[in-house]
Amino acid sequence: MQRHVLSVLVENEPGVLSRVVGLFSGRGFNIDSLNVAPSLEEGVSHMTITTYGDSMILEQIMKQLHKIVSVIKVMDFADIAAVEREMMFVKVQAEGPMRGEILRTVEIFRCKVVDVSTNEMTIEATGDHGKLEAIISLLQRFGIKELARTGSVAMRRSKKVD
Repeated sequence: MQRHVLSVLVENEPGVLSRVVGLFSGRGFNIDSLNVAPSLEEGVSHMTITTYGDSMILEQIMKQLHKIVSVIKVMDFADIAAVEREMMFVKVQAEGPMRGEILRTVEIFRCKVVDVSTNEMTIEATGDHGKLEAIISLLQRFGIKELARTGSVAMRRSKKVD
C-alpha cells in the first residue's frame, strides 16, 4: 500500500467537507490525515488528504472525487515534484539527565522547545512525513506523553529555470 497525498480544490460551501469525507468512508477508504483551509481565491478551499492504497484504489478515489459538483481540481502528488510539510507537538517525559539528550535531539532535527515543566518538555517539529516519524521514533525512549499533529499540507514545486 502506497502513501498518497491528494490536493483537492473545492468550492467553500456548507456540506462539501462532509461529502468528500463521506465518499471515503462510504467506499471503505481510510483518510490518514485531512487538512482544510481557505485558498488564495475567495470562496475556494484547499484540502490536503493523505491516504494509503494501491493504484486501483487511488484511481477509484480520484474518479469519485471528480463526480462531486463542488470539487474544482484533484491532484495526486505521488508522481509530481511537490513540497510537503506537517507540524506536530510532542510532550515527552524529561527529568534529570534525559533533558540534555532530549535537547540534543531537538537541536539535530531543528525543532523548538515550546513548553517546559519540572518533568516534561513540549517540542514543536515541522517537516515532511518521514522526518516527523523519525523524531517520534527517537523520542519514544524518553516516554511520549502526548502527541498532536496537523496533517500534511502540500504544494507542487515550481518549475526550475534553465
